[in-house]
Amino acid sequence: MPIIQSAKKRVRTARKATIRNSKTKRTLRSSLKLFTKKITPASHSNAQSAIDTAIKKGLMSKNKAARMKRQLSVKAKAAGVKPTAAAKTAVKPVAKKVSTAKKPTVKKPTTKKPAVKKMPAKKKV
Repeated sequence: MPIIQSAKKRVRTARKATIRNSKTKRTLRSSLKLFTKKITPASHSNAQSAIDTAIKKGLMSKNKAARMKRQLSVKAKAAGVKPTAAAKTAVKPVAKKVSTAKKPTVKKPTTKKPAVKKMPAKKKV
């Protein structure tokens, strides 16, 4: 058992991460098994979303995930399953929208302030 406070905290955070990672791995494995058991558009999109979640959580590299997604789509295509709209959007990278049009500038009416009259300074005696 660790004695130092930071080591104790490291043990706690590692325990939480282990639980979170095991849940993510379990859902990934179950969705992949479901897809291989019965190939449908819904199971295909669920498997792809489970892979995306694993990437986001840091359990899988991007290249491995891309390879797995490609293998899933090859199997789905061989089975005659067409991808759903959700699966199509998951594959395409999301591009940022760039606005090329400039906003029109609105000129505010200027109002003149009345001039303040300065009093002459008093002379010191």
